[in-house]
Amino acid sequence: MEQGGAREDVRPPYGAVPVVRVPEQARGEHTHGEHPHEAPRVQVRRHSVRGQILEALRTALVDGELVPGQVYSAPALGARFGVSATPVREAMQRLATEGAVEVVPNRGFRVAERGPRELAELAEVRALIEVPVMLRLARTVPPARWCALRPLADATVAAAAVGDRASYADADRAFHGAVLGLAGNHSLVAVADDLHRRSQWPLVDNPVTRRADLLADASEHTALLDALIAQDVAVVQSLVREHFAGADG
Repeated sequence: MEQGGAREDVRPPYGAVPVVRVPEQARGEHTHGEHPHEAPRVQVRRHSVRGQILEALRTALVDGELVPGQVYSAPALGARFGVSATPVREAMQRLATEGAVEVVPNRGFRVAERGPRELAELAEVRALIEVPVMLRLARTVPPARWCALRPLADATVAAAAVGDRASYADADRAFHGAVLGLAGNHSLVAVADDLHRRSQWPLVDNPVTRRADLLADASEHTALLDALIAQDVAVVQSLVREHFAGADG
C-alpha cells in the first residue's frame, strides 16, 4: 500500500517524448551541484500546464527521480519540462504544503528526507481513521456494491505486475478512496487521501519500492475485497489490521 522499500530498478526507461515549449522562460534560481540530466522528462500540453507539472513532479517523486535531500530549482526543472519556471514553482509550492518538499530560499526546493518513523506514524494515523470505517462498512454494505470495486483492485494488481510505481500509487489511493467513499463522508475521504499520499513519498534510505512489495500489497486489496463481498467480517478485520501494520515497513 505504501512506497518505501529496497531499491530495485524495474521502471521502463523514459522514451523520446516530444516537448511543447511554452513562452516566458523564467530565470534567477541556481542549484549548486544539480545535474540537469537527473530531472525527469515529460510531455506537456499548453492547457492545464500547472496541473500537468504537478502530476509529473508527483510521479517523479514516487519513481525516485527526485531524490530525497536533493535541491531542485524551478528554472532547471522548467527547462527539462519545456515550460517556464512559473508553473514549476507553483506546483512545488503545492508539494511543500503536502510535506513532499521544503522551500530553500534563493535556491529552489529540497525533497523531504523521511525515515521509517514518519512512515510508521502516518500508518498509525491512517489505521485509526480507516480501520473502524472499513469494519462498519463490512457489516452494512451489500456484496453487489463491493463487486463494483473489482476493477479498482485489479488496477492495483496490473500496475504492480509491471512495476509502475506511479500508476500503483494512484490506483492504491483510488481503491482506498472508493472503499471509504461508501461511508458517504467526503471530509473523511479527503483527509484519508491526504495522509495516504504523504505515505507514498519516498524514504531517504529506500527511495524506490520493490515490485515484489507492490505485488504483495496489491494482493491484499484483492483478498480484502473478496472478504468484503463474502461479508466475512472476521477476515476483513484481520486483513485491514495486517494491511496497515505492514504499511510502516
